Amino acid sequence: MLLHDLPAGVHPRRVRIFIAEKGLQIPVRVVDVSRGENTQPDFLRLNPLGQLPVLQLDDGSVIAESMAICRYLEALHPEPALFGRGALEAAQVEMWTRRMETRVSDPIVDIFLHSSDFFRGRIEQLPAVAEWSRARVLETLAWLDGELAHRPYVAGERYTVADIVAQCAFVLGKAAGLRIPPERAHLARWFAAVSARPTARA
Repeated sequence: MLLHDLPAGVHPRRVRIFIAEKGLQIPVRVVDVSRGENTQPDFLRLNPLGQLPVLQLDDGSVIAESMAICRYLEALHPEPALFGRGALEAAQVEMWTRRMETRVSDPIVDIFLHSSDFFRGRIEQLPAVAEWSRARVLETLAWLDGELAHRPYVAGERYTVADIVAQCAFVLGKAAGLRIPPERAHLARWFAAVSARPTARA
């Protein structure tokens, strides 16, 4: 296998943490997006969308999209079970992963895209999108803080891929000027715990 990676990317970070949690060693090739390597024909043959991460298998098969890559690795290496054990827990982990994607990660990405100097001149930035997304995330943080008052991790008693999605989003949030407010004590406790895991710097 070969993982085509973008060290600063929120979605590639998900995969690196997932790999680290599994205790796997997968060779990595860093793609220099700042120089447009992801737009070159060789890379576009792997992923026509030009996005990262991409997992290239030994037989030449290619898997893009972070959650698809994680599901593939989970199928090969089921322990620790980061997508849940049994039908109920798997469904709950899926539910919370989707919530973290749509209510936390996606809006934080939009804040970054539409306010960051890095993307100025690269995309059409709409400040109103960043403002709307910021307000939406802050509402979500209040709700999530309440949820985490009752359990240690996003989806329950164990660390799962739902936590990985959320923690990667909050790392990007720092770069977008969005931090967990101090009054969200349960959320802050959770983020400190997941950030202290040895895999958090993967």
